[in-house]
Amino acid sequence: MKEFDIVVIGGGLAGSSTALNLSKKGYSVLIIEKEKGGNIKPCAGGMASSMKKFLPLDINEAIESKIMNVEFRWKSSDNVVADLSGESPFWIVRREKLDKLLLDEALKYGSEILRPAQVEEINPQTKNWIIKCSNKITYKSKFLVIADGSQSEWAEYLNLGPRKPKFANTLAIRLKGLGNIPKDSVRFEFGFVKYGFAWAFPLKDSVNIGLGTFINNKSLGDADLKNKVIRSFGFEDLSFQTVHKRLRIWNGIHKLNGDRVILVGDAASLCDPFLAEGIRPSLISSYYAAESIDQCLCTNNNDLNNYSTIINNEWGKSMAWGKRIAQIFYRFPRTGYQLGVKRKTAPQRIAQILSGEMNYEDIAKRVIKRLLTKSKD
Repeated sequence: MKEFDIVVIGGGLAGSSTALNLSKKGYSVLIIEKEKGGNIKPCAGGMASSMKKFLPLDINEAIESKIMNVEFRWKSSDNVVADLSGESPFWIVRREKLDKLLLDEALKYGSEILRPAQVEEINPQTKNWIIKCSNKITYKSKFLVIADGSQSEWAEYLNLGPRKPKFANTLAIRLKGLGNIPKDSVRFEFGFVKYGFAWAFPLKDSVNIGLGTFINNKSLGDADLKNKVIRSFGFEDLSFQTVHKRLRIWNGIHKLNGDRVILVGDAASLCDPFLAEGIRPSLISSYYAAESIDQCLCTNNNDLNNYSTIINNEWGKSMAWGKRIAQIFYRFPRTGYQLGVKRKTAPQRIAQILSGEMNYEDIAKRVIKRLLTKSKD
């Protein structure tokens, strides 16, 4: 039996980032990852540059584009453009590179990785976790981090996070060239996808295109729909491959920790329910997970409750408003586009959400204040 301070189940963005934060503090960390690695990550790759404060390394090598404005369109027309304030407040990263940078750095600081390997059994003991894997070796750890993504089987097993996770259906495509997407812009296309939207995020020499639907799990398998979206972004070659994924999105305030165990990233159902942003909550949760575990190990206690409190305050309060906005906007998208996106200040507000300058709660309070002011007139 091999013993570690922390075992992290999942070696993606959230898992590798948590492992790096902990290994830099001097703890022994084992990452268990079921995939061999090297695959294209079905992720748009957008992240606020403000997230660098949660990253314990330089990620310039993974940054492909620095975004200065955000474009919104309704069925290829009715354009609205919002400029981002500040110097490169929003980046597009190549997820394969970012994840590899984090993992390599974690290994450099002493983390170990077991891949490909499937966790078959998790058993709690009084002061440890016992983890049995497909390689027939048993591992013991003081703390456990669940970072196995949107398809997490262990979150439910441990009774953490929402009892009934809510999923968005997404489809990811990567095409060579930039089509009609400016290299310093991201585009959101509304109207084509029922109960959702499409997006295009430019890399150096290609574009990450995605479709997402957030209500009623509407199917994205229609070929005509995909072709319309691809053509709207300036591409005529329709011989593309797609990656389908069910994305576990935020669905209420829930406990994200147990006794010596923590959920991070998509496994914790933290993905933005309106814009499908997943990198930011993954980095935030991995940072605070490491801080909470470090505090417990330093003080010889098992109380991780501050982690759930921090994440629910730092992220959950905003997402509660994001969920309300999504439920209204995607049920009445044309009205939402006319009264929301096309409103004078709305595009700038959405751009500020992407760059981390504002959150959904800020927007909601502004709207309520405006309505109250009008009612007194």
